[in-house]
Amino acid sequence: MRGLPRAAKIRIGVAFATAEVTMTLIGVAIGQLAGRLIGAAAGYIGFAALVGVGAYMVFESLRENEAGGFDLSRGWGLLLGALSISLDSLGIGFSILYIGVPLAVSLVCIAVVAAASTTVGLSLGRVLGARAEAAAAIWGGIILIGTGVVFAALKFFAAG
Repeated sequence: MRGLPRAAKIRIGVAFATAEVTMTLIGVAIGQLAGRLIGAAAGYIGFAALVGVGAYMVFESLRENEAGGFDLSRGWGLLLGALSISLDSLGIGFSILYIGVPLAVSLVCIAVVAAASTTVGLSLGRVLGARAEAAAAIWGGIILIGTGVVFAALKFFAAG
Protein backbone atom coordinates (compact mmCIF):
# COMPACT_ATOMS: atom_id res chain seq x y z
CA MET A 1 0.00 0.00 0.00
CA ARG A 2 3.05 2.23 0.05
CA GLY A 3 3.13 5.16 -2.30
CA LEU A 4 -0.57 5.20 -3.11
CA PRO A 5 -1.92 8.38 -4.65
CA ARG A 6 -4.22 10.50 -2.47
CA ALA A 7 -7.29 9.54 -4.57
CA ALA A 8 -6.67 5.83 -3.91
CA LYS A 9 -6.31 6.46 -0.17
CA ILE A 10 -9.61 8.35 -0.15
CA ARG A 11 -11.30 5.61 -2.24
CA ILE A 12 -10.12 2.96 0.22
CA GLY A 13 -11.25 5.11 3.17
CA VAL A 14 -14.72 5.57 1.68
CA ALA A 15 -15.00 1.86 0.85
CA PHE A 16 -13.98 0.86 4.37
CA ALA A 17 -16.43 3.39 5.89
CA THR A 18 -19.22 2.06 3.68
CA ALA A 19 -18.44 -1.50 4.74
CA GLU A 20 -18.38 -0.51 8.43
CA VAL A 21 -21.79 1.20 8.22
CA THR A 22 -23.29 -1.61 6.12
CA MET A 23 -22.08 -4.32 8.48
CA THR A 24 -23.39 -2.35 11.47
CA LEU A 25 -26.81 -2.11 9.81
CA ILE A 26 -26.77 -5.84 9.02
CA GLY A 27 -25.87 -6.51 12.64
CA VAL A 28 -28.73 -4.25 13.81
CA ALA A 29 -31.19 -6.12 11.57
CA ILE A 30 -29.98 -9.49 12.84
CA GLY A 31 -30.06 -8.21 16.42
CA GLN A 32 -33.63 -6.92 16.05
CA LEU A 33 -34.75 -10.21 14.50
CA ALA A 34 -33.07 -12.14 17.28
CA GLY A 35 -34.72 -9.82 19.82
CA ARG A 36 -38.15 -10.62 18.41
CA LEU A 37 -37.43 -14.34 18.28
CA ILE A 38 -35.66 -14.92 21.57
CA GLY A 39 -36.45 -11.84 23.64
CA ALA A 40 -34.17 -10.47 26.33
CA ALA A 41 -31.45 -13.05 25.69
CA ALA A 42 -30.75 -11.36 22.35
CA GLY A 43 -28.89 -8.55 24.10
CA TYR A 44 -26.57 -11.05 25.76
CA ILE A 45 -26.05 -12.82 22.44
CA GLY A 46 -25.07 -9.46 20.92
CA PHE A 47 -22.61 -8.83 23.74
CA ALA A 48 -21.23 -12.36 23.31
CA ALA A 49 -20.80 -11.59 19.60
CA LEU A 50 -18.65 -8.57 20.54
CA VAL A 51 -16.52 -10.76 22.79
CA GLY A 52 -16.27 -13.44 20.08
CA VAL A 53 -15.25 -11.00 17.35
CA GLY A 54 -12.74 -9.40 19.72
CA ALA A 55 -11.25 -12.78 20.61
CA TYR A 56 -11.05 -13.67 16.91
CA MET A 57 -9.25 -10.37 16.18
CA VAL A 58 -6.69 -11.06 18.93
CA PHE A 59 -6.21 -14.66 17.78
CA GLU A 60 -5.71 -13.68 14.14
CA SER A 61 -3.29 -10.90 15.10
CA LEU A 62 -1.18 -13.28 17.14
CA ARG A 63 -1.08 -15.87 14.34
CA GLU A 64 1.12 -13.50 12.33
CA ASN A 65 -0.16 -14.63 8.95
CA GLU A 66 0.93 -12.58 5.98
CA ALA A 67 -1.65 -10.66 3.99
CA GLY A 68 -2.64 -12.24 0.71
CA GLY A 69 -1.27 -11.04 -2.56
CA PHE A 70 -4.25 -9.03 -3.77
CA ASP A 71 -4.57 -5.34 -4.49
CA LEU A 72 -6.50 -3.57 -1.73
CA SER A 73 -6.83 -0.37 -3.71
CA ARG A 74 -9.51 -1.53 -6.21
CA GLY A 75 -11.88 -4.26 -7.35
CA TRP A 76 -12.26 -7.54 -5.50
CA GLY A 77 -9.26 -6.84 -3.30
CA LEU A 78 -10.85 -3.63 -2.05
CA LEU A 79 -14.20 -5.35 -1.49
CA LEU A 80 -12.65 -8.29 0.40
CA GLY A 81 -10.44 -5.98 2.44
CA ALA A 82 -13.36 -3.73 3.37
CA LEU A 83 -15.53 -6.68 4.38
CA SER A 84 -12.78 -8.30 6.41
CA ILE A 85 -12.07 -5.18 8.45
CA SER A 86 -15.76 -4.57 9.10
CA LEU A 87 -16.58 -7.86 10.84
CA ASP A 88 -16.28 -6.10 14.19
CA SER A 89 -19.06 -3.75 13.07
CA LEU A 90 -21.33 -6.72 12.56
CA GLY A 91 -20.84 -7.60 16.23
CA ILE A 92 -21.35 -3.98 17.23
CA GLY A 93 -24.58 -3.87 15.23
CA PHE A 94 -25.93 -6.87 17.17
CA SER A 95 -25.79 -4.94 20.41
CA ILE A 96 -25.84 -1.23 19.55
CA LEU A 97 -29.59 -0.81 20.05
CA TYR A 98 -29.39 -2.41 23.50
CA ILE A 99 -27.08 0.29 24.84
CA GLY A 100 -29.44 3.12 23.91
CA VAL A 101 -27.22 5.00 21.47
CA PRO A 102 -29.16 6.69 18.64
CA LEU A 103 -28.52 4.63 15.51
CA ALA A 104 -28.21 7.57 13.09
CA VAL A 105 -25.63 9.31 15.29
CA SER A 106 -23.71 6.05 15.66
CA LEU A 107 -23.65 5.41 11.92
CA VAL A 108 -22.42 8.93 11.11
CA CYS A 109 -19.67 8.63 13.74
CA ILE A 110 -18.67 5.19 12.48
CA ALA A 111 -18.50 6.40 8.87
CA VAL A 112 -16.49 9.55 9.62
CA VAL A 113 -14.03 7.80 11.93
CA ALA A 114 -13.59 4.83 9.58
CA ALA A 115 -12.95 7.00 6.53
CA ALA A 116 -10.63 9.37 8.36
CA SER A 117 -8.66 6.73 10.24
CA THR A 118 -8.23 4.57 7.13
CA THR A 119 -7.02 7.52 5.06
CA VAL A 120 -4.67 8.73 7.80
CA GLY A 121 -3.51 5.17 8.46
CA LEU A 122 -2.64 4.67 4.82
CA SER A 123 -0.74 7.95 4.84
CA LEU A 124 1.19 7.02 7.98
CA GLY A 125 1.62 3.38 7.01
CA ARG A 126 5.18 3.84 5.84
CA VAL A 127 6.13 5.32 9.18
CA LEU A 128 4.23 2.99 11.46
CA GLY A 129 4.72 -0.27 9.59
CA ALA A 130 3.36 -3.75 10.26
CA ARG A 131 4.37 -3.72 13.94
CA ALA A 132 1.87 -0.97 14.82
CA GLU A 133 -0.79 -2.66 12.67
CA ALA A 134 -0.56 -5.90 14.65
CA ALA A 135 -0.65 -4.07 17.99
CA ALA A 136 -3.66 -2.04 16.86
CA ALA A 137 -5.57 -5.20 15.90
CA ILE A 138 -4.76 -6.83 19.24
CA TRP A 139 -5.85 -3.74 21.18
CA GLY A 140 -8.97 -3.41 19.04
CA GLY A 141 -9.88 -7.00 19.89
CA ILE A 142 -9.20 -6.46 23.58
CA ILE A 143 -11.41 -3.35 23.56
CA LEU A 144 -14.25 -5.28 21.88
CA ILE A 145 -13.96 -8.06 24.46
CA GLY A 146 -14.01 -5.53 27.31
CA THR A 147 -16.95 -3.66 25.78
CA GLY A 148 -18.99 -6.85 25.43
CA VAL A 149 -18.26 -7.91 29.01
CA VAL A 150 -19.03 -4.46 30.47
CA PHE A 151 -22.27 -4.06 28.51
CA ALA A 152 -23.41 -7.56 29.53
CA ALA A 153 -22.65 -6.77 33.19
CA LEU A 154 -24.51 -3.46 32.97
CA LYS A 155 -27.53 -5.18 31.44
CA PHE A 156 -27.41 -8.02 33.97
CA PHE A 157 -27.24 -5.65 36.95
CA ALA A 158 -29.77 -3.27 35.31
CA ALA A 159 -27.27 -0.44 35.58
CA GLY A 160 -27.31 0.57 31.94
